[in-house]
Amino acid sequence: MKSTVPKVLHAIGGRTLLGHALAAADGLEPQHLVVVVRHERDQVAAHVEQVAPHAVVADQDEVKGTGRAVRCGLDALAAATGQAVPAGTVLVTYGDVPLLSTETLRDLVRQHETEGNAVTLLSAVLDDPTGYGRILRRADGTVEAIVEQKDGTAEQLAVREASCGIFAFDAGVLADALGRLTTDNAQGEMYLTDVVGIAGTGGGRVAARVLDDVWQAEGVNDRVQLAAVGAELNRRVVEGWMREGVTVIDPATTWIDVQVRLGRDVLVEPGTQLQGATRIDDGATIGPDTTLRDVVVGERATVVRAHGSEAEIGAGAEVGPYAYLRPGTSLGADGKIGTFVETKNAQIGEGSKVPHLSYVGDATIGRHSNIGASSVFANYNGLVKQRTTIGDHCRTGSDTIFVAPVNVGDGVYSGAGTVIRKDVPPGALAMTVAPQRNLEEWVLQHRPGTAAAEAAAAALQPTQQDATEGNTAE
Repeated sequence: MKSTVPKVLHAIGGRTLLGHALAAADGLEPQHLVVVVRHERDQVAAHVEQVAPHAVVADQDEVKGTGRAVRCGLDALAAATGQAVPAGTVLVTYGDVPLLSTETLRDLVRQHETEGNAVTLLSAVLDDPTGYGRILRRADGTVEAIVEQKDGTAEQLAVREASCGIFAFDAGVLADALGRLTTDNAQGEMYLTDVVGIAGTGGGRVAARVLDDVWQAEGVNDRVQLAAVGAELNRRVVEGWMREGVTVIDPATTWIDVQVRLGRDVLVEPGTQLQGATRIDDGATIGPDTTLRDVVVGERATVVRAHGSEAEIGAGAEVGPYAYLRPGTSLGADGKIGTFVETKNAQIGEGSKVPHLSYVGDATIGRHSNIGASSVFANYNGLVKQRTTIGDHCRTGSDTIFVAPVNVGDGVYSGAGTVIRKDVPPGALAMTVAPQRNLEEWVLQHRPGTAAAEAAAAALQPTQQDATEGNTAE
């Protein structure tokens, strides 16, 4: 990946690669979940603790290979449970196959246990299986062995059925076979795939379940593959929501994370990104050109060309275009946050509107109030953030400045250009009044030769001429 971030912590669809693998495994409700780590161990283990705190983290030692990784995982599980050998089925999968589904894993385990197999593996028939271990079958269709790319003969490498590297094992068979693995191969590693041959020679039945959907076994080894798998994941997510009653105008420019939830008859316009735990309720319209992360949007609300995070938008409300909803914003039903409005830690009541060109930070606005254009909630005094409270049914004029902390009562009006520094009682008109002074011909005297001075002189000339003619008539 050429990155300071471990490969399995790169993300697609709102989850890390490892997060996708854990979610798929957790969907089976396993008795135990073990994550084997090695490269950048501390970063990966911290992420496991965050997304799957119930998982056991096992450290792989300096012995290389997938077989050794599984051995270390079983040892860590034994230490955690007190059981030297776990009972039942052990499922082994990987942290870099994010499209693998719980349903596929469940089918694999079901076949494994129904048939009483020692080993059941996932395989896929590929046009170009280069790099993958090849499945060698007996005449009866059971699996004889898996040969790795670097160890195969020309005849074996001509086989197009490849191992996906995902296995269901009988726990006893696996534990015995792991103890017999060696590093006597081209890569000097303990191959997990060698367990297949060991199990077969011991009389155990080995079967392969052919995976029709080969994307599920697609691994990620660089950023090109990360983008390709991410695009395929998004295609599936978007298609899934369309089949659930969501209208997506342009799937190619719409990105929806896996944890997003959408209601029926939601309309998603082009250029929209729905991220994190965002939830869009029935009949809402989102976009175009909108990004929402961890935002809840109520029924029939409209969000146009806006950016929001950790915010709530009530039913029937309107947001945008070009609005910025920062964390802690809550817009009530039928309210409005309009063009070039930024909000932060602001609760805006039912039916209240902040239509344009305003900043609302650390504020509570009551019901059915209207904040005039270019208003600013001055919430920071250089040391601490402070709060402004606006009551119900208020009408504040354009360019009103609220200097926190301040309380404005119900039904208050304010004049244009007012600076509110003191509390305003209910029903009052707040004004900042100062006499207007006009210094005549100031531009002519102080900015001579400018375009402004020339325009002013031309405008004043008829007035001066009229005054001269008046004097002559006298």
